Amino acid sequence: MLRRKPREKDEILPGTLEMLILKTLSRGPMHGYRIAQTIQQISDDILQVEEGSLYPALQRMQIKGWLTSEWQMSELNRKARFYKLTRDGRQQLEAEISKFHRIIGAISQVLENA
Repeated sequence: MLRRKPREKDEILPGTLEMLILKTLSRGPMHGYRIAQTIQQISDDILQVEEGSLYPALQRMQIKGWLTSEWQMSELNRKARFYKLTRDGRQQLEAEISKFHRIIGAISQVLENA
């Protein structure tokens, strides 16, 4: 019997978790579990955000004023904290994306020309 090799999950690059969370929340308010699920689904199960990284990042981002949160009922009719981007969070997202593209561009130049 042939078994499919499970897809390997890659680690999220250092410094990109906040950008991924901000981008995910640009789709609309979500609770933490839904944020992690969305990142995993959109990345075709390659990126997995662990609770131990997600919730401290959400806390830091709230302190920085990039997110607000409020308690609401989830789709499973459970109380959950829903996170929402602020205006500062949208500005930070644009800055993070710009920085990411600069870094990826520089890495590509080194890979192609080294």
